[in-house]
Amino acid sequence: MNLLLALAFIALSVGVYLLMSMLYKRYRLPVLLPALTATFTVVVLLLGLHISYETYMIGGEWINRLLGPAVVSLAYPLYKQRHVLWNNLPAVLGGTFTGLLVGMFSGLLLALWFGFSKIYVLSVLPKSITTAVAIQISGNLGGDASLTSVFVMIAGFTGAIGGPYIIKLFRIRGEAGIGIGLGTASHALGTAKALEYGEQAVSMSSVAMTVSAIVGSIVGPVAAWMLYH
Repeated sequence: MNLLLALAFIALSVGVYLLMSMLYKRYRLPVLLPALTATFTVVVLLLGLHISYETYMIGGEWINRLLGPAVVSLAYPLYKQRHVLWNNLPAVLGGTFTGLLVGMFSGLLLALWFGFSKIYVLSVLPKSITTAVAIQISGNLGGDASLTSVFVMIAGFTGAIGGPYIIKLFRIRGEAGIGIGLGTASHALGTAKALEYGEQAVSMSSVAMTVSAIVGSIVGPVAAWMLYH
């Protein structure tokens, strides 16, 4: 029974994503980003059919396990564009550090300004880091992993949807700059969006996402310690 449920939910998720991808390819509106519209559609279907999250995850967990290999696969375009990385290393690291710090501390300051409790502050702190790492940091700091996942998704969707408008507004042409911005601000979703701008953009985005995870795993605990010790 569990096997049938798993296959059904995997088919549902993949099918909805493919349909949303076709819709996105036709209209090319940032708000129709497949990851966003597919997620929304699946949630609506689950609510409408009164299917619990635990039941859905019988199949959903297998899709979730592909997140790691998907991230690792980004090493290939990075390898092909390694000369661009070395030639622009100061700009890449500088842009990533700046974007990460702004992303982390803007969320932190807003949470403190609105008077959020400690658990919410610690949960929002790692929002500028890719999900797998952010959840680990949040748990170690005493935050709530589920809340952190939501904050990371909000950051990812916001950057992936709003990023193209910002790129157009400021007339950013270089693929490296586009990739660094999207990868730092929107993690895996930003990297997926960077694919539309070229191989160099997605390779720089994967670098930015990786560097953000490494630096954020150091900065996050230090910031939490300074706040609550």
